[in-house]
Amino acid sequence: MADITPPLRIGFVLTADYSLMSLTSAVEPLRAANHLAGRELYRPSYHSVAGGFAASTSGGGFQTSKLPAASDLDLALVVAGGNPLLYEDTALARGLRALKARKLPLGGISGGAAILARLGLMEGRRFTIHWAHIDALAEEHPDLLIERALYVIDRDRYSCAGGVAALDMMCALIARDHGAAFARQVAEWFIHSRARGADEPQQSPAAERFELRHPMLAQAVDLMFGHLADPLSPDQIAAQVGCSPRQLQRLFNDQLGASMMAFYREMRLKKADELVQQTTLSMLDVALVTGFTSAAHFSRLYTERFGMPPARRRQAMRKGAGAR
Repeated sequence: MADITPPLRIGFVLTADYSLMSLTSAVEPLRAANHLAGRELYRPSYHSVAGGFAASTSGGGFQTSKLPAASDLDLALVVAGGNPLLYEDTALARGLRALKARKLPLGGISGGAAILARLGLMEGRRFTIHWAHIDALAEEHPDLLIERALYVIDRDRYSCAGGVAALDMMCALIARDHGAAFARQVAEWFIHSRARGADEPQQSPAAERFELRHPMLAQAVDLMFGHLADPLSPDQIAAQVGCSPRQLQRLFNDQLGASMMAFYREMRLKKADELVQQTTLSMLDVALVTGFTSAAHFSRLYTERFGMPPARRRQAMRKGAGAR
């Protein structure tokens, strides 16, 4: 007897500044699954608050209908880019809460899960978002169960980091519905030799990101990333790496073109800038989270690095976001 299981209806809710790549990485595996199966396994649809054409950051986009009723979908995925921690839309919030009240499974792609989390729709659920927003969201909402994973499926909540991670999450969904062998066929259709596991890292290790050729230097940089709020001294870093401070200093100068502490300070200031732009933390809290002993000391170093005080940079960034 032919399989008469109805197609899974997945609604993609598009927000301002969404990434076309993140969306198509999620949609195309569904199309390929339908093609390879010779029947409709998945039925995607596209929605936005206002309806009509929803442009992505690249200009391309999709024609959308207004937010549907829960009875019209089996799963709703919010697709967001830009800075989702600043996204405010009362109509979207109302619509998503209505879907949740009807017990419709929800999820987010790239920054989409951050929007759901800020609306209280990810409580008690593990989830992930794009790595650029993880620390800022965790600082504002420390009780959230955020994971640095490619994707997370926790019961009725789906989330992925965006980009090609959406393809990996959809392959996991296809494997659940139609078996791992069929999901491999879908991945191979896109010259994606294997669907990555959920627990694989979003970012390359420090050695790859900074093209570090010396294992001691790579270990030192990893230690720095792990100790932003409580900076280690050169002696402490060298002791944990297993070399002398002088030897480690020479490695930093030779391979990174900066002293050990200058590199460390730049790392902390960049993290501080993320928090300035993406959170509402006070400047004192930002300073403490990134290992600066006082707001005044932090403000002086920040101004030297970015050309304006942190409070003014936040204000300018918020005005720019409001003008879009």
